[in-house]
Amino acid sequence: MSQNILTERLDAGPVLCAEGFLFELERRGYLTAGEFVPEVALEHPEALRTLHVDFQRAGSDVVEAFTYNGHREKMRVIGKEELLEPLNRAALRIAREVADGVPGNLMAGNISNSNIWDPADPVRQAEVRGMFEEMVGWAVEEGADLIIGETFYYAGEALAALEIAKASGLPVVLTLAPMAFQEMADGAGIVETAQRLEQGGADVVGLNCFRGPDTMLPWLRQIREAVSCHVGALPIPYRTTEQEPTFFNLSDVAATVPSPHGRTFPTALDPLYTNRYEIRAFAEEAYGLGVNYLGVCCGAAPIHIREVAEAVGRTPEASRFSENMANHFMYGSNERLPEHVVGLGGRA
Repeated sequence: MSQNILTERLDAGPVLCAEGFLFELERRGYLTAGEFVPEVALEHPEALRTLHVDFQRAGSDVVEAFTYNGHREKMRVIGKEELLEPLNRAALRIAREVADGVPGNLMAGNISNSNIWDPADPVRQAEVRGMFEEMVGWAVEEGADLIIGETFYYAGEALAALEIAKASGLPVVLTLAPMAFQEMADGAGIVETAQRLEQGGADVVGLNCFRGPDTMLPWLRQIREAVSCHVGALPIPYRTTEQEPTFFNLSDVAATVPSPHGRTFPTALDPLYTNRYEIRAFAEEAYGLGVNYLGVCCGAAPIHIREVAEAVGRTPEASRFSENMANHFMYGSNERLPEHVVGLGGRA
C-alpha cells in the first residue's frame, strides 16, 4: 500500500472517520464514565468489533483503533499498567480485522491528549513522548495504514505527537481540541498551531471533539484559509454556543435531576444533542469549505456518520434504512393509510 494512500484518497474526494467510541461504549455498558479507559478491547472484544462494524456500515472509511486513553499513565491511574501492551495490540488487531472486511477501508493507530503534558516540565514532556513512541510502535507492528493524533489542547503536545507519528513513515492526521478560552492551553494561537502542524508534515490538520457544529465552524473556516494541506473536522453532536463553547461548560436548566457531580459533562449531556439533520448540515457546510476529512467525535452514533456520508453524496450500506416517512402511519402519504388516522397527526 502506498504511503501516500491517505492524501491520494483525500485528493480524490472525502474520507470519513468515525470517532467517539468512549461515549458510545459507556452508554452501552462497556466503559466506566470518568475513568474512560478502553479495557473493552480485552474484556468484550465482540462489543468493540460490533461498534466498528456499525460505524463502517454507516460510511466510515477509517477504522480507528480504540486506544484513546489507552496510554501508560492512564493505565497507571487505574492500577493496570501490565495490561497496556495487550490492550493496545488487541484494539489494533480488532480494527485491522474490521478494516480488512471492506475493500479500501483504512486502519488507523491512535494517540491523543495525555492529560499530563506540562509546557514547563521537560521531564513530563519526555514521559509523554515515550508513551506516544510505544503506542505508535505497536500500531506500526500491527499493520496500521495511518496514525491519528487527536484531541490535543496543548500546542506543544500536538507538535510532539506529530513528530513521533511522522517518524513511523505513515500518513498522519493531527487534530486539535481548543477549550473555551479560544486559544491553545499553552497560549499558542489555534490557527497558528494548525499552520505549524502543516509545516511539520501533517497530512491532515484540523479540529475534533470538545466543540459542536456552531462553535467549531468559525475556527474551521480560518484554518481552511490558513493551510494548504487537507483539513479535518470531527465535531461533537451537541449544541455548543458562543456563551458555552465546549461540552465541558454546557448547562441544562431544564434538568429536574442534575448529575451527582454537578455538571452535564460527561454523563448528563443527553438533552443537549444536536439532531441528525444538524450534523448533516454541518458536514455539507464543512465539505463546501473544502474540508475532505470528516467525521463525528464524542457522542457520535452510527446514525451521525450516515448523515455525514449522505451529506457528501455517499450511499453507505446503512442507507438501506434511511428514513421513508411516506409510509409513516400518522403523517405518511401511502394510499393504504386510513385518512382518519393520518388526520390525527395534526392534533396528536
